[in-house]
Amino acid sequence: MANGVLFEVDGPVATITLNRPEVGNALDIPMSRELMELAIRCEGDAAIRCVVLTGAGKLFCGGGDMAAFAAAGEALPEFLREITTYLHSAISVFARMDKPLVTAINGSTAGAGIGLAILGDIALAEPTASFSLAYTGIGLTPDGGATWLLPRLIGLRRAQELCLTNRKVRAEEAASLGLVTRVVEAGTLAAETAKVAGDLAKGATAALGATRKMLVESTSNTLESQLQLESRVISDQSRNYEGQEGVTAFLEKRAPRFLKED
Repeated sequence: MANGVLFEVDGPVATITLNRPEVGNALDIPMSRELMELAIRCEGDAAIRCVVLTGAGKLFCGGGDMAAFAAAGEALPEFLREITTYLHSAISVFARMDKPLVTAINGSTAGAGIGLAILGDIALAEPTASFSLAYTGIGLTPDGGATWLLPRLIGLRRAQELCLTNRKVRAEEAASLGLVTRVVEAGTLAAETAKVAGDLAKGATAALGATRKMLVESTSNTLESQLQLESRVISDQSRNYEGQEGVTAFLEKRAPRFLKED
């Protein structure tokens, strides 16, 4: 891997860090490709039970690399098709993998960074974090899953405002809207993220992964379809180690040990 994205595994937790702080972690094609490759790696590694996504420096992600856009010249349409192919593949894998994603939003984010920031099952933000779509301000349209995620997280009416006006949303408002889970105290983002990710990694990963999928499917299923899905999934979960260990631990009045020892 190049240095555009850093990757570290500490026990069952993998941390992916956007690492172009000199340009606000703006996304170019190599960086987007790395992100896709790391998403696939995290999805396929059974030893990884939780993934953290954050940024280096003062920004989480400033969106697409405008210098790279300009350098593409007349080939910009092809450039955008390529970069979004990699980025969207990464987002799709992150959203559907059988393990939770925690996003640690260390500063301002814009454009494509929005989709990455709000993708987390748990999205933690520094008080200095802010969010701006910014696309229509340069005559382009949202990508990075923003038009799918925003209406589901904050409602269509608010999504319309943010996408069409590019209004900056600061951290506390983002939390009140449901754009992020919560704002942490200044200087505690790394510690809070480590705690949340560590707790999730010790949890029932199969159940967490199945729950993630059911929540996503709920927006397109009828009530009856969702009820049938819930019935099937909870039955399946009871057959595996985690389900059996959880029930046994409850009856024995002890903490469950979901991380199965070899």
